[in-house]
Amino acid sequence: MSKALNIARSYATATSASKMVKPPVAVFGVEGKYTNALYSAAAKAKSLDAIENDLKRVLDTFEKDAKFRDFLLNPLVNVAQKKQVLTNVFSNKLKVNPLTSNLVTLMAENNRLKYLPNVAKTFARVMATSRGEVDCVVITAKPITDESQKKELESALKGFTKKKLNITMKTDPSIIGGLMVDFGGEHFIDMSIKSKVKMYTDLIKQPV
Repeated sequence: MSKALNIARSYATATSASKMVKPPVAVFGVEGKYTNALYSAAAKAKSLDAIENDLKRVLDTFEKDAKFRDFLLNPLVNVAQKKQVLTNVFSNKLKVNPLTSNLVTLMAENNRLKYLPNVAKTFARVMATSRGEVDCVVITAKPITDESQKKELESALKGFTKKKLNITMKTDPSIIGGLMVDFGGEHFIDMSIKSKVKMYTDLIKQPV
């Protein structure tokens, strides 16, 4: 019996992999196994949108609340204590769907909470794909503050695909200048000065 199927059984009553509802895009790794199982259970319960929203809030809490995050990732804290805190947070603060609560609790039991951010992001990518959307991340050396430049960039990016783009702007001073664009992991464009410097440096190092 595969590990993925064992995880799936924690959410749904399906007894074989053939009964699972597959997501519209293949996902792999540890986060892929949890995402596949959760997507199948949520699809059967007609709760996909609710679960997506839950995971966004869970991820936001996980990333912004350092004390909460460090507690969950601390190997010295036993599983029972982690489950108690999670139950309290999910019941009183976030009020998440039982499927979401079961997912995170199961990850705690399996010592897989470090994969929680990736599971949340992978599930979001799966949902975006199901809506015909692409999460597009644009990285620049400095923030683009000029709104006209932002609109011009967004217009240019839309020319690469017919799908709806969910654009996120990030900054990374190490690229020096230019920009890098990641189209949901499907395509990657590197127009940074950093990559050009590396290319020319590699050429110079080659023997004449």
